[in-house]
Amino acid sequence: MKEEILQKIEQYEKIIIHRHVRPDPDALGSQGGLAAIIKASYPNKEVYAVGEEEAGLTFLNRMDDIEDHIYEGALVIICDTANSPRISDTRYASGDLVIKIDHHPNEDPYGDIIWVNTEASSTSEMIMDLYLSGHDHGLKLDESAARLLYAGIIGDTGRFLFSNTTQKTHRYTAALLETGFSPSEIHENLYKISEKLVRLNGHVLQNFSIVDDCVGYIHLTKDTLKEFNTNASEASLLVNSFSHVEGLLAWVFFVDEPDQIRVRLRSKGPVVNKIAAKFNGGGHPRASGATVYTKDETRSVLNELRNICREYKTK
Repeated sequence: MKEEILQKIEQYEKIIIHRHVRPDPDALGSQGGLAAIIKASYPNKEVYAVGEEEAGLTFLNRMDDIEDHIYEGALVIICDTANSPRISDTRYASGDLVIKIDHHPNEDPYGDIIWVNTEASSTSEMIMDLYLSGHDHGLKLDESAARLLYAGIIGDTGRFLFSNTTQKTHRYTAALLETGFSPSEIHENLYKISEKLVRLNGHVLQNFSIVDDCVGYIHLTKDTLKEFNTNASEASLLVNSFSHVEGLLAWVFFVDEPDQIRVRLRSKGPVVNKIAAKFNGGGHPRASGATVYTKDETRSVLNELRNICREYKTK
């Protein structure tokens, strides 16, 4: 599969790279890292990275603003996106050929070529794998690409704390660091936090609830976000605020947006992406996102979470 993808990259003169909406470090890291590798390896190719920007992550990579006609005869590569409705910029379907590169379960097998590896810690790790497969054929990894892939890996492994971190993850990280970028710059920018978010975090720690002795939840309403002068994207960064509470198996953050409610599901064992799939979402078995529209639906999500935790405890 990697060989086929490398052949297509070499074949096409225009390459447009997408990723999912509401991008996280792995989405931007894999997208931008792949773009940087292709640009360094094939200086004469037209390579674009597209999608909406996340204000707090623009230090990683900025998006290209391209016109519709650029898609004519172009290779489109979509990184880190399990489901086609979550692809940022729907023009991806206007390209000549679509490649999917992802590490989420392949529940929506869109694309002409599909490379999915659920064993990978991140899609950024997969892009490093792709680079190593093509290194002997002239692929180049420069400092800018390594910086982005590093950001994606530490983002999806929780700075190597999550169980998806493997020996391969550390080997690849070591190889990335050899290019000479500053990891401290990445860490400082990824994990800095504003005073207003610190104060909101205090509110979360004071007000989250636990049911069945193992399921945590909180709903941050529009009024709460207004009180702390924060938005849904900022508030969602606090999803793991109370994750280390003893006995907690899974938890859910509900965060109000103007016309919907953002749902962030996390787990230490129970599989939560099946719940997310029922509510307009998806993701990893232990880290998923979804969207609901009413308080009744938030109660339904919570009940689903309680049920799978009960089942998990009886195994």
